[in-house]
Amino acid sequence: MKAWRVHENGEPRDVMRLEEVPDPEPGPGRLLLRVRAANVNFPDALLCRGHYQVRPPLPFTPGVELCGEVVAAGEGTATAAGTRVIAQPDLPHGALAELVAVDEARCAPAPKALDDAEAAALHIGYQTGWFGLHRRARLQAGETLLVHAAAGGVGSAAVQLGRAAGAKVIGVVGGPGKAAVAKELGCDTVIDRRAVDGVKGLAEAVKEATGGRGADVVYDPVGGDAYTASTKCVAFEGRIVVVGFASGTIPAPGLNHALVKNYAILGLHWGLYNTHAPAAVRACHDELTALAERGAVKPLVSERVPMEGAADAVQRVADGTTTGRVVIQP
Repeated sequence: MKAWRVHENGEPRDVMRLEEVPDPEPGPGRLLLRVRAANVNFPDALLCRGHYQVRPPLPFTPGVELCGEVVAAGEGTATAAGTRVIAQPDLPHGALAELVAVDEARCAPAPKALDDAEAAALHIGYQTGWFGLHRRARLQAGETLLVHAAAGGVGSAAVQLGRAAGAKVIGVVGGPGKAAVAKELGCDTVIDRRAVDGVKGLAEAVKEATGGRGADVVYDPVGGDAYTASTKCVAFEGRIVVVGFASGTIPAPGLNHALVKNYAILGLHWGLYNTHAPAAVRACHDELTALAERGAVKPLVSERVPMEGAADAVQRVADGTTTGRVVIQP
């Protein structure tokens, strides 16, 4: 089969190679999947660079989530051949391949309401959004949610989930093209960070949009200046959910500032729930499936890229030039 592999760390476009490798075989408790779609995530670029919190041995295949069809099952499994599932493969054998063997426990039924590319993009980003907004920040209907990078893969999921929860959503984006995407996603207010005066201007724009109150919940996958601006426009008893650092800058929170303004800083590492609360992950999948079935959420797939274009796609996601989700379809 064909699979993308990384033999040394560096920029995705430079280090990813499409190679012929042996077909995997499912062991006990595992399923062999034919990959129908693999969603590109920012962590794929970090894995290539060697900057992710998990560093698989070289060589490895990137790709942390997929939609696939079961073609064979190992001993002790109950999923029938032909079943369409979404799954998280175990690195170093990631999703950017034609075939992947995965633990049955890391698979869930693909929602019928979504096609392969949409289903591949439903899992990590939407699970992260749901746990961040509901389990960590306890977002309530009528509250104001501020989403940074609202036109991106992670941000677009949070926008849809916020609207489904009955929140007023303010989306922050970089550029008029992304502003149009955020508006189409349903943001009540869209702020182009490039059109305001830095951190101060962004904070003032949020306060203006909220009548001076600020945002009740901030969803931040960016860090850096985005986080700094958030601390200046978070409401009384507001909650800032720290999801990631796409800017490349990890903030150093001023805890005295959090104390004086009476807001909470909430970290979210969704992957830990797979270890500490797997039942909650499956319950979240059921909730996301129900939301998809009634049309309340639908992953924004901006590009469907053939297998040969995967390295370039991962690079463009890393560079922040894409909107929504870029999905590889072998």
